[in-house]
Amino acid sequence: MASISIFLSALSLSYPDIFWSWPLRRSVLAMPVTEESQAGLACTYDAVPQKKGPKGNRAKVISELRLREGQKKAEHRRQDSMHNYGSLTSLPSSPTLSSLLTPDLIDGCIDFYFANMYPTMPILHNEQIWNLIAEKDSSVEAYCLLCSLCAFMLIQPGIESKAGHAIKILEGSLSNNMSLGRTLLEGALRRRKSYDYIENPSVNAVITSFFVFGCFFGLNKHNTAWFHLREATTLAQTIGMQDEKTYVGGDYAEAARMRRLFWLLFVTERAYALQKHRPLTLHATIKLPPAAEDPSKPITGFLYLVNLYRPFDDTFIGLWNKSRTDCSTLWLAHLQRQLTQALPAVLDCAETQAADLRTSQHWLRTIVWQLSITNGFLSSTSPDSSMTFTYPIEIAKDLVAVTSQFSQRSMEVHGVGLIEKLFDVACTLIDVMSCVPLESPTFGGDPQDFLNHLVHLISMLRDGESRYLQLVNAKIWDTLPPHMAASITQPMMPIKAEPSPDIPFLPYRDSSENHSSSTSSPYSTPPFMQYYPPS
Repeated sequence: MASISIFLSALSLSYPDIFWSWPLRRSVLAMPVTEESQAGLACTYDAVPQKKGPKGNRAKVISELRLREGQKKAEHRRQDSMHNYGSLTSLPSSPTLSSLLTPDLIDGCIDFYFANMYPTMPILHNEQIWNLIAEKDSSVEAYCLLCSLCAFMLIQPGIESKAGHAIKILEGSLSNNMSLGRTLLEGALRRRKSYDYIENPSVNAVITSFFVFGCFFGLNKHNTAWFHLREATTLAQTIGMQDEKTYVGGDYAEAARMRRLFWLLFVTERAYALQKHRPLTLHATIKLPPAAEDPSKPITGFLYLVNLYRPFDDTFIGLWNKSRTDCSTLWLAHLQRQLTQALPAVLDCAETQAADLRTSQHWLRTIVWQLSITNGFLSSTSPDSSMTFTYPIEIAKDLVAVTSQFSQRSMEVHGVGLIEKLFDVACTLIDVMSCVPLESPTFGGDPQDFLNHLVHLISMLRDGESRYLQLVNAKIWDTLPPHMAASITQPMMPIKAEPSPDIPFLPYRDSSENHSSSTSSPYSTPPFMQYYPPS
């Protein structure tokens, strides 16, 4: 073997052109000692056959091989990076992120946040925003928060960017909000790796992780979304937001805003746990934020939101995830009463928040009913309507009554989450309609009309572009009789074309004895339904 190695080395030095020809090189590369290994190159078998004759000196050949190997490694790193960011589109030749994060875009996203999203997510304030803008060129943390905020506004609520925000990139164009939002999200994640926010967490780092979660939720990348939600709750716990002692002393206004952030994570984690059967990490261990911390921006609706989700504790989530079985009819009936009484008949809030609250409350009623039927606690003769098989018809009737009051815009600003809630209630109604007689006068209306209205809503919101319209139509045709399925294609009730002014919302009273209420959660899906979207 030693003599062979000496012979090959001499051959390569004396006759480099012959040695590096394809047939001989392929056999030589299988030997233990090769020129490539001596030159620090990885052995490969993918060389293209070359013509015979002079090809330059040996150094040029090795340099070319090194260049090719470096290009392959760079490509692998780029693909791994894309995978780590949830397969977001990589734009290596795109303009700098600064050219996308323009002052006009920032102003538009901030204005939209305070006008539409602040009541549900009261975690930012004007002074904080202006400080972030002033520091974005010198602080990576400030820059990442602004990027994630703008990305979230573009992806989840789907705001309309101004004409100047459609920026050409490579052969394509960022002509829609989703593309621009995805690019900003990728840039924020890339820049965020340049500082250690995990070892040195801050409130801004928690907010950034929350917005990143919301972006991936809107992109239907739920494993990545769950990761960043848990990242946000873990960072919050690391800085002690779950401990009442953290809020003692210091700036009163800043402490109040930290409380809001904690309770927003509290609500979001429960909503996502109900949708994806996840565990909980946060619990009601601190006081609620004061309602009048900023009289110009009341958070009464946000407190309604928290109160709606507080009953969904470890006991309920354990039953929902089938990790415990200590459930009872009385307990579930009591939980239904809590939900119907959680909100007042008059909601003193903007129309956008009222739409979110009312819709979400009926979704939560549906979730509790699903747990009741899963545990075998329903009866056709129960004196409590919430413990009967037909209760989803009553829920659908109440949901139709409230959604007919709201403009299309007031519902669309809540993104795909609100559409998911409508989808869940509609799917549950379809299952019930396929199993019970529909002629009962006790329904207070035709269940088919209720379903028709819900399908019409799903088709109207965001122009019916969500996958839920196809899913609910498939379920209708596979579950209901053909003549009934064919009739559930025409709209029942028109949706108001123009939004109502942001004034205290008019009172709403359910047609039943109990008042409905709701909370704002961006997530949902019945666990036992056949047609819910895959994770």
